Amino acid sequence: MTAYSYSVSFAVALASRPILGLGRIWADGNLLRGAAGDLKVGGSLRIHDGHGDQAPDPLIAADKGEEAPAFRGTAYALFESLELGEFGNRIPALSFEILADPGPVTLAQLLAPGPVAVAATRELAGLQGFTLDAGPVRHALAALGQVYPMALDAGAGPLAITATDQLPAQVPTLPEPAAAREEEAFGHASGRRRSRVAAAGPLPAALRYYDPERDYQPGLQRAEGRSRPGQVQVIELPAVFSADHARSLASAASLRAGWARQTLAWRMAELDSAIGPGAVVRLPGEGGCWRVESWEWRDQGVELELVRLPQGAATVLPGDAGQALPKPDLLTGPTLLRAFELPWDGIGSSDAAVFAAATSSASAGWKGAVLYAELDGGLAPLGPSGAQRCAIGQSTGALAPSTGLLLDRSASLHVQLVAGDLALASTSLAGLAAGDNRALLGGEVIQFLQAEALGGGVWRLAGLLRGRGGTEAQAVAGHPAGTEFALLDHRLAPLDTIIVGRSAATAAIGPGDSAPVTAPIANRGISLKPLTPVHPRGTELANGGIALRWTRRARGGWNWPDEVELPEPEGAEGYRVGLGPVAGPVRQWETPEPCFALSGPERLALQASHPGETLWVRQVGRHALSDPLRLAQF
Repeated sequence: MTAYSYSVSFAVALASRPILGLGRIWADGNLLRGAAGDLKVGGSLRIHDGHGDQAPDPLIAADKGEEAPAFRGTAYALFESLELGEFGNRIPALSFEILADPGPVTLAQLLAPGPVAVAATRELAGLQGFTLDAGPVRHALAALGQVYPMALDAGAGPLAITATDQLPAQVPTLPEPAAAREEEAFGHASGRRRSRVAAAGPLPAALRYYDPERDYQPGLQRAEGRSRPGQVQVIELPAVFSADHARSLASAASLRAGWARQTLAWRMAELDSAIGPGAVVRLPGEGGCWRVESWEWRDQGVELELVRLPQGAATVLPGDAGQALPKPDLLTGPTLLRAFELPWDGIGSSDAAVFAAATSSASAGWKGAVLYAELDGGLAPLGPSGAQRCAIGQSTGALAPSTGLLLDRSASLHVQLVAGDLALASTSLAGLAAGDNRALLGGEVIQFLQAEALGGGVWRLAGLLRGRGGTEAQAVAGHPAGTEFALLDHRLAPLDTIIVGRSAATAAIGPGDSAPVTAPIANRGISLKPLTPVHPRGTELANGGIALRWTRRARGGWNWPDEVELPEPEGAEGYRVGLGPVAGPVRQWETPEPCFALSGPERLALQASHPGETLWVRQVGRHALSDPLRLAQF
């Protein structure tokens, strides 16, 4: 099977002005960059803040050379070799948390730089952020004006922007309305015309905004009061508010819109410079306050368009952001790697070594790594490790030697795992028999019955089965404190036998690794090494000789089936019997059967010439010799 992976390099414009920095990034709604600045997938990110001394990005410069633009005045983010596997091998929809200067958001900030000088006294209380898309500035002002009513005066001097939802300390009263000469003019006799727009469209009843408590995902707050019949309007505002403030703005906008359906046309005989659009006035014989929407200077007087202002403030009740289920912002930590050879499990060819890698991290945000073998001065790819962290660590105390013959309920081992959120579990005797809770401690395969968390990532393992998988020699040797530990479960990554068989070390590269993480391959040769024979026994012969026998074991034959012979993975059964040091025996014999005999004279001669030496046997395998089994001592 052939697997393909894709990555892409691209830039995204963030703002047409300098920014303070960049926070989190979401891709298809999932967290792509955490608050600590770490990418959750492979690749790199460079942020250009848009200042005037901004230099061209190295990737763009490598492609365009001296003509590479620096995009000064534009803040942008450049992704290099961003891995697309988690996004269906396509560029995802991206959302950015852009950090601006601290302090309140003002209209002066939103409108600068611009071609017209602005004098804005309209405050934007509670506004934490605003998205100003490309297009005319008036669109942004119109959007904000739905919740922050304002008046714009483009007369002499800078553009004045004032609030229209706040009563001045002194509210002027208009003079009596003036009659008109022409009968077709509105209110030609009274100088006024009242109207109530009952079907001018739905009233605003809710506000959709960006909620910081929901990782800036859209939120909706409804205006206080009873639901109105018919259609209602939802104010769509690309702004950031708290839930409480968004609800208060929605309630105030709904209240204003309801009262504003009362309109009044009013004619004045003279122009008053203090009475302009946005001014709040009182009327003779009318209650409440009115706002001047527009005025027109005609030959019969100054005609004003007035709308009614609310009597009293909107009810302010707390809002509710709702329950948010954001993706956890877990740091993508560096990879921890262990690589080793394991005893053959009886599956597949008995001539193929079994290699595996245990990859993990101290960070729960680690999502896997790509594995390699160090080969011929380079790195040969072995495939992905998988996203699950393996339970690895080291012993905190020494483990005494053991013959590994029986379950030792009193034996215990303390293990410090690499992360506090990694866990081990207890099992039953039936689970042990089925192969549960196998772990590699140094070169020994052990099993444990009970696992008890002691806190801080330390676990107490009790009820130990030692020397599993033919590793009884390592059990007899024991282990000092600091011996490497790895749980042998489904999270291990199997490694290619052919490639790893020619390599001395492996490597891993994950999103949190600035350089390859390497590890030697431990326990080389254990897969193909025959198992040590067991159950030595001897019989004295009548002539003074001795007949020795033992029991064969087979790699991969861990079940010891009754009534049938164990399989022979070595091709042919054979043994080497030696006398003296294993590395340099003084005598040795070959036998095809699990037995060996010495006659009386041979025994006496060996005892005389080599007193105190040990007689041992090793099984001869297709690829190696087993560890020796002691048969007798002269």
